[in-house]
Amino acid sequence: MSVDHTAGTAAVDSTVAAPRPPRDRRLWLLTIAVAVIALDRLTKWLVAAHIALDSAVTVIPHIFRISHVDNQGAAFSMFDNARSPEHVRWMLLGFSLLAAVVVLIFLVKLGRRFTPTSIALALILGGALGNAWDRLRYGAVIDFLEVHIVHYHWPDFNVADSAIVIGGILLFLDAMRSS
Repeated sequence: MSVDHTAGTAAVDSTVAAPRPPRDRRLWLLTIAVAVIALDRLTKWLVAAHIALDSAVTVIPHIFRISHVDNQGAAFSMFDNARSPEHVRWMLLGFSLLAAVVVLIFLVKLGRRFTPTSIALALILGGALGNAWDRLRYGAVIDFLEVHIVHYHWPDFNVADSAIVIGGILLFLDAMRSS
């Protein structure tokens, strides 16, 4: 409330500042997706340039290696030994691109703020496009992170796969928190 001393009467200031709408974060979220794609491309390029196909460099003995594997199948090498690898390639590429379009639509609709869901969608978008790039350009995805847990060998994976899994976990946790 402000007082107008010149007129001798009290006047109420009606220009109360309205709350500002939250900043639109969609550009930052798309930047996260682009960063995932760039990191995925860089790491795959480094692996292809420095590690021979079907070879590996041990980082932590019996636990972690950087390998170089061409995965013509899906996540965790599903469909890797299919009778028609070319059919599988185009099916997986089509599915990845369709998923990327759906995720992008959701990101545009929900991405005005940073939330676990919007960040998850950005990670999933970057991961889906990173692997789709490989399938389109090379016919296979380069996997290079190899983990052994006791006697279990986790299927080789890459940065794009990691982003998709982290995004999925964020979506799940956000859904659990909301319910």
